[in-house]
Amino acid sequence: MTARGTASRFLGSVLHNGLGRHLCQLKRISIVFSRRAQGSRGVREYIEEGVIDFARQNPGIVVYVTQKKCYVPKLVGEYLNGAVREESLNAKTPQEIAQLIQKMAAESGLDKIRIRKPFHTDSPSIQGQWNPFVNKPSALNVQEFKKD
Repeated sequence: MTARGTASRFLGSVLHNGLGRHLCQLKRISIVFSRRAQGSRGVREYIEEGVIDFARQNPGIVVYVTQKKCYVPKLVGEYLNGAVREESLNAKTPQEIAQLIQKMAAESGLDKIRIRKPFHTDSPSIQGQWNPFVNKPSALNVQEFKKD
């Protein structure tokens, strides 16, 4: 925590994503719903229509569909870094569920926090930051004033 009261960190890549090929951070999705509950109606429709298409488009993500006697259907996402996210699917339409699953597939599993700076290096330069006059003659940087 910082003095502002919100967590912050430097910008970094998750599991060195961006170095080589992209690696989807979501490894498993579990959809838990009830066969008879009214709040699970949109989930049942999504399972009939869209879960197969999502599984075909994302072969690296394992999709589990579990039917339990529960009042609130939920979506549980497990990420490579060990993070687990739960989202309620109560009274959501199949389109909203598809958007939520796509959002979870695009996330890294890390908490959303304030980024201190948009750049960071582990070995900072001892020469200072670059500016447009670094390798130019110093005469360009000096201005002469007329004496009256």
